[in-house]
Amino acid sequence: MKKVLMVALGGTLAGIVATTQIAGPLLAQESERNSSVYEQLDLFGDIFERIRAQYVEEVEPGELIEAAIDGMLTSLDPHSSYLSPDDAAAMRVQTRGEFGGLGIEVTQEEGFVKVVSPMDGTPADEAGIEAGDFITHVDGESVLGLTLDSAVDMMRGPVGSEIIITVVREGVDEPFDVSIIRDTIKLTAVRTRTEGESVVLRVTTFNDQTYPNLEEGLKEQIEAAGGMDKVNGVVLDLRNNPGGLLNQAIKVSDAFLDKGEIVSTRGRNPEDGERFNATPGDLIDGKPIVVLINGGSASASEIVAGALQDHRRAIVVGTKSFGKGSVQTVMPLRSDGAMRLTTARYYTPSGRSIQALGVSPDIVVEQPRPNPAAEDEDEGNGRTRSEADLRGRLSNDSLTEDEIRQIEEDREKAEASAARRQEDYQLAYAIDILKGLSALGPQE
Repeated sequence: MKKVLMVALGGTLAGIVATTQIAGPLLAQESERNSSVYEQLDLFGDIFERIRAQYVEEVEPGELIEAAIDGMLTSLDPHSSYLSPDDAAAMRVQTRGEFGGLGIEVTQEEGFVKVVSPMDGTPADEAGIEAGDFITHVDGESVLGLTLDSAVDMMRGPVGSEIIITVVREGVDEPFDVSIIRDTIKLTAVRTRTEGESVVLRVTTFNDQTYPNLEEGLKEQIEAAGGMDKVNGVVLDLRNNPGGLLNQAIKVSDAFLDKGEIVSTRGRNPEDGERFNATPGDLIDGKPIVVLINGGSASASEIVAGALQDHRRAIVVGTKSFGKGSVQTVMPLRSDGAMRLTTARYYTPSGRSIQALGVSPDIVVEQPRPNPAAEDEDEGNGRTRSEADLRGRLSNDSLTEDEIRQIEEDREKAEASAARRQEDYQLAYAIDILKGLSALGPQE
């Protein structure tokens, strides 16, 4: 009995020694980490007090703390930031679809403000600001070295006031100034129209109004066309759409999918991941879709384009999208402020992340820049002559009046298509794809 007790006691002592040998270093490492954090916080406190006591001008302590918090967040990635109470309130208004400003979505790159996209019908759009432009100065003051929020604050101001921004654009040798009058930005999330037999859904942003606007506008266009049988497909135009609410991107994707995954998100912890799946029902009963994207299509736009592309539900046309594949969570803070923190990456149904890569179109179609010289040359050439213009030509007596009328209508459609290519080449290309797919469909 004594031997057994001694053996058991020896095992217990060995376990204690082993536990101490393993846990001891771990506890020491944790203690060192905590000690280092407290030392850094003490350092922060020392710097804070010295600024308050010795800076050349008196400073507001609250502003210093806010700046320190914002600096901590913006050091993580371009999309994490601190929102003051005013900024948090403005963001809540923006997601509802109305806010004040220039009408541009921006990010930060190499210290400068980069335009993700101008929003349709806004002062920035009307002034000719383009996706990919760099804003280097605001009213003559450089934005280099400022945080993104500070640069955006410089661009804010009373409605009706003028702002002059200095723009650097690829392909333009010298920076140039653009004058913009600030205005209240009222976003129409989805604009709908019919071009020939194709319904065009122009989605400008993803806010609370996006899916209701899309569903209602699509229904109106189909009814005006005389029913779904009179429609050959849909062009979903996501160009220069900077994104917005994740739930709206899911709803728009689900509008055209019957089943399958739409998007998944993965955070630091595997258990925090989520998957969002489509529900039965397709608003256009399986009709073809062409999705238009460009370098200004970001975030929620890329979720929709990626989901429809992976399910082979749509042909994606245009140029590579922006490549923002991260999810930001807005967390309320005390004093009515908020923290916008990147908490996850999102993945398309095939499992690909588009972070910094973007969605690559199935068919690359560049949007030609306007060429005034070419337009003048075209005007000088006039209409091309044909047999019908020749004096004394033979008449075509093999056609009935109805057949002649049909030929004339087809010619008018062709001329309208040519005019559309001059106005918006990418959109004309998308509509031509739908026309071609319709021509290959089953004949009744």
